[in-house]
Amino acid sequence: MYATLDRVFGYQQFRPGQEAAISAVLAGRSAAAIFPTGSGKSLCYQLAALHLPHLTLVVSPLLALMQDQLAFLAKRGISAASIDSAQSREQTSAVMARAKAGELKVLMISVERLKNERFRHFIQQVPISLLVVDEAHCISEWGHNFRPDYLKLPDYQRQFGIPQALLLTATATPAVIADMQAKFAIAAADVITTGFYRPNLNLLVEPVSGRDKQRRLVEWLALRAGQPSIVYVTLQKTAEQVAEHLSQRGIPANAYHAGMPHERREAIQQQFMAGQLNCIVATIAFGMGIDKSDIRNVVHFDLPKSIENYSQEIGRAGRDGQPSDCLVLANRDSLNVLENFVYGDTPELDGIRCVLDELQAAGAGQQWELLLNALSEQSNIRQLPLKTLLVQLELKGIIAPRYAYFAEYKFKYLLEPEALLAHFSGERRQFVEALVHSSSRARTWCTVDFDALYQAHQAERSRVVKALDYFQEKGWIELESKQMTEVYALLQADFDPAALSRELHGYFQGKETSEIARIHAMLALFASEQCLSQRLAAYFGDTQAPLRCGHCSVCSGRVAQLPEPPVLPALAGLNLAQLCGEFDQRHQTLKGQPASAECLTRFLCGISVPLFTKLKARGIHGFAVLENYPYAAVRQWAQQSLAGQ
Repeated sequence: MYATLDRVFGYQQFRPGQEAAISAVLAGRSAAAIFPTGSGKSLCYQLAALHLPHLTLVVSPLLALMQDQLAFLAKRGISAASIDSAQSREQTSAVMARAKAGELKVLMISVERLKNERFRHFIQQVPISLLVVDEAHCISEWGHNFRPDYLKLPDYQRQFGIPQALLLTATATPAVIADMQAKFAIAAADVITTGFYRPNLNLLVEPVSGRDKQRRLVEWLALRAGQPSIVYVTLQKTAEQVAEHLSQRGIPANAYHAGMPHERREAIQQQFMAGQLNCIVATIAFGMGIDKSDIRNVVHFDLPKSIENYSQEIGRAGRDGQPSDCLVLANRDSLNVLENFVYGDTPELDGIRCVLDELQAAGAGQQWELLLNALSEQSNIRQLPLKTLLVQLELKGIIAPRYAYFAEYKFKYLLEPEALLAHFSGERRQFVEALVHSSSRARTWCTVDFDALYQAHQAERSRVVKALDYFQEKGWIELESKQMTEVYALLQADFDPAALSRELHGYFQGKETSEIARIHAMLALFASEQCLSQRLAAYFGDTQAPLRCGHCSVCSGRVAQLPEPPVLPALAGLNLAQLCGEFDQRHQTLKGQPASAECLTRFLCGISVPLFTKLKARGIHGFAVLENYPYAAVRQWAQQSLAGQ
């Protein structure tokens, strides 16, 4: 282990926790490594992979994370690859071929890839030594970035016969750690935490009113000219505005957010990494997996989403161990924006009922097929909460996922059908002939007819997909698949849809309450009279941090009194019908009924849901006109206004 550390990675010694995590894996046990951002979690699987007999499969939530880690592995001569949505069909096939041939040590994928029918066929043919879950807090409903598909990872581990797992994260509270440990049956001794206190980070909270924030940011960065700095904001438009404001005042800065073209984002990131650009104004799309050790300043221009996000974002500063400043320009102005993100993810009761009615219509013992996009539009539930709803129905034993498939397979011949048939004889040739003859051909593309094939040749769908993959691997056809359809078995159809809708709606409201509480816990941290470093460490269950760090704003005698947001005109003076008249008319035309108070609240607060795309709501007078008001207050006012009509 030490020889590999020196020879391959060029390090003489392990950082805290690394040796314990790697030793557990090499002894054949599952483990969890919970280290602060920048403490070398990735090395735990990278080094272990070199000592394991088969493939290490890494599940990661972000493409950018994968690319950075693959570049790191390539530099050290470790054979690693990813399968991701940015690749061409040929590139994906080439990676699969290398994995099958045993040429890869590490394969990186997103969790969604495990639902893909073709990928599942492939992965069942490859021996795997270790499942690595990066950003493993995503598996917990009590975590800050819960991703419903992560809940299925323990099942996938069993299905694919992967003997052990390694979970990696920087931000897990004690409740989240317990959840992760239980789901993957990890022994308490193999949960390795190294503490959250970073002695070189100066945590500073400065109360600033909204109108003074840009001026204060310019002053602060001007004193640190030329130092690598990240400024975090909530909205994409804020990133653009702040970057322009800084540039106009002599501080070269670029915006970075998910709404920009991929190439532009890549170019900005490269400039920052290379030191050609020293200031980036970013939404949280930036920074995951960024391995730049000399970031001296992290500024939160807007409030972060939670204490976990804050911890992750400041963790990008000072990875070289040198002192670095982490400043929050704190006020309550953007509080409603943060809360509105949360409220937008709570489905309406009617939407949940719509999904349950669809499900019940399938009938007990039957298969329920769905296209996520279509069901999201039909129920008016955003895709992420809709996935959460489906996972809840799984956990209640009402449905069980069977498989996912592409509804449509098309292929284009790269050699004549006769030449393709010449490669086969006997029963196989008959099967391939049936496949060729039953596929309807447009000008160049042929569409596979699975039903016709089954009737003519008793050919199972899985055999057809395998054959198409084989033809593609051989370079005989070009293959294309579309429209991911998810198939569930309906295990029990005798549930009471009204009662279950209420129960599930209650679950989402509970999540909403805990997310709002999470935002307020963060505000309480920033306004704390206790040492900020100590309080942050305690949130993550770290009792080893000093009671007074001596280098945060509280230890310097500056307790932050957060300014109240500007006083807004009373809602009672506004007219609901005037603000929403045109929207409600369109809603009535499309749906045959007036919009609910919840729907009107989302419209007025500017929270997008699938229905709004159909109604072109953004272009209607009144959209987002009350975005600065607390959502709960607007909802109460809308309910009262409708009741009084």
